[in-house]
Amino acid sequence: MGTTAYERVLAVAVAALHERDPERLWPLLAAELPVLCGGDALIYKLDNWNESEGTLGLSSDATAEFVALGDEDTALLRSGYPLARHYADRPDRAPVTARRVAGRSWSGSATAQLLDDLLDVDHVLGIPLPQSTTPVTGCMVYRSGRDFTDDELRLAEQLQPLLAAVEQQRQLLRRLDAPSEKAADVALTPRETTVLLLLGDALTAVSIGRRLGISERTVHKHVANIYRKLGTHDRVSTVLHAQRLGLVPRAPADRP
Repeated sequence: MGTTAYERVLAVAVAALHERDPERLWPLLAAELPVLCGGDALIYKLDNWNESEGTLGLSSDATAEFVALGDEDTALLRSGYPLARHYADRPDRAPVTARRVAGRSWSGSATAQLLDDLLDVDHVLGIPLPQSTTPVTGCMVYRSGRDFTDDELRLAEQLQPLLAAVEQQRQLLRRLDAPSEKAADVALTPRETTVLLLLGDALTAVSIGRRLGISERTVHKHVANIYRKLGTHDRVSTVLHAQRLGLVPRAPADRP
């Protein structure tokens, strides 16, 4: 990997580590991968390679052309011919091109013709996530003129750990950001909400009681109700869970 490519990969990795929105991670990759791999455009497919399911994303260069696609053409691209079948039939996850998999039949396929009409490209490089099983997830890089070289395939293989790390980061952020229930379903009373806010300010039960003009015992009853409704067992986890639900504001240092 040359110095310039290494610097771009490093920049993407650093940006991904600092990104807090899981839905922005793959678009970030999609903006850089075509350049790194010598391509013109990219489609990434998460969750599932089939005609109807899975998250489908595009590099910015390809977005406008795909907006007007009908269901039949979209399904054709989702199916990932011939790469999805190639990877489904073997454990090997090394990057490979459509031309090397399908040979001369690739040029005459419906998928190749659609890509030529849409983007004026005729070669596809598949880069699956290295640990993915069936169904395979990953991305496809497109370009015109000539097939991807052995050196470009080796570079794509070097990029696979970065793709895997970004996907792991996306899934982790989604788990952290997705509450187990909606805030409205928690149904805290106004007084319980006030006690929860004061818990977030690290006040003791005695201090909360003084602030609200109630006894320490009553504060503990409110806290027990809060724990029960949020499904938590201590002050720290309660405050953190309440922040994720939007019941209390995050501390300034915790905000993206």
